[in-house]
Amino acid sequence: MKARILRASALTTKHVLRLFLCNLTLLLLLLSSGVFFTDSAFALLRQHHDAPEVLRYHSQVSIKDDFGYTWQVVLFKLFPPGKPVEFNLRLVGFPGVFELAHPQPLEIVTALGKLLSASDVYAEKSPSPNVGDYKLTEVLLKLTTTDSLKLYVPLSNEERLVLQIPASVVTEWQWLVTDFE
Repeated sequence: MKARILRASALTTKHVLRLFLCNLTLLLLLLSSGVFFTDSAFALLRQHHDAPEVLRYHSQVSIKDDFGYTWQVVLFKLFPPGKPVEFNLRLVGFPGVFELAHPQPLEIVTALGKLLSASDVYAEKSPSPNVGDYKLTEVLLKLTTTDSLKLYVPLSNEERLVLQIPASVVTEWQWLVTDFE
């Protein structure tokens, strides 16, 4: 009787091991095929302190351009004293690769083809050639959907770089506008 229990135990262990190896192989195949990885970006709402007891929220995401370089795209909600709430969009490229043109507006095209424009905050000089900051308050008020956007970033060589902003990020921007005070 003991021999039968040991064989059943060994058989069960053998099946468990086989099942584990099959699942591991399947997982490795799925991971290597890229099923779980897409080019879409996921934004992240973050909070920080501007001053003691003053919390601010911003949306931050990394977006790759058509050349494969990663850009930091950050939407800030600003509370200037005595003025209405403002939203600024900061774009930060890899240093030494691209130089943004100042003062040039950021052109934004919606999924429906509507052209919008955001003025350059750095009319005089930016803190670094790879940084742009744009007034996005009016643009956000004109967005009627949370569809994807294309940002046409003005470069110093009179060309424009395109950054694709996924719908998930635009949705988060709308949350920042409406839900976080």
